[in-house]
Amino acid sequence: MTNQTDRKRVLRDFIETVWNQGNADLVPRFVAPRYTLRHDPGDPQDGQTLGLAGYAERLVRSRAPFPNQRFEIVELIAECDAIVMTWQWTGTHLADLPGFPASGRRIKMTGATVYYFDGRLLCGHWQIVDRLGVFQQLRPAA
Repeated sequence: MTNQTDRKRVLRDFIETVWNQGNADLVPRFVAPRYTLRHDPGDPQDGQTLGLAGYAERLVRSRAPFPNQRFEIVELIAECDAIVMTWQWTGTHLADLPGFPASGRRIKMTGATVYYFDGRLLCGHWQIVDRLGVFQQLRPAA
C-alpha cells in the first residue's frame, strides 16, 4: 500500500525530472502503462488514454516550443488515490506553435491538476489551465 506522503514525493520527482528537465526516458518510472487525460480542455489529447510511448511523445511535443519550461508546485493536497497540485509555469517561447511563430517571450501560466494514482504510478489527470492567458501573451503587440 502506498501512502499519500509517498505519492507526494513521487509527484514532486515526476514534475522535476520528467516535466522540468524533459527526461522522456524516465516516463515508465512514474507513469502507468495506461494514462488517461480525463479533462484537459484545449489539449488535443483531451479524453484520450495514452500508452507509455504516447505519453513520452506528449512530453516531447509539449516541451518543444518552451524547452526551458518550469513548473513550480504551489500546493499538494492528497485525497484517496489522487493528489491535487496547484502550480505556476514559466517558459520562453523559442519554437513555433500553430498560429504563433517563436517570439522569444517569457510566458507565465497557472493551473490546477488532479493526478490519479494506481499504486505508485500516475494513471491520469483532470486539469484546468489558463490557456487563454498564454495566447494573450503570445499575441503580437498592437
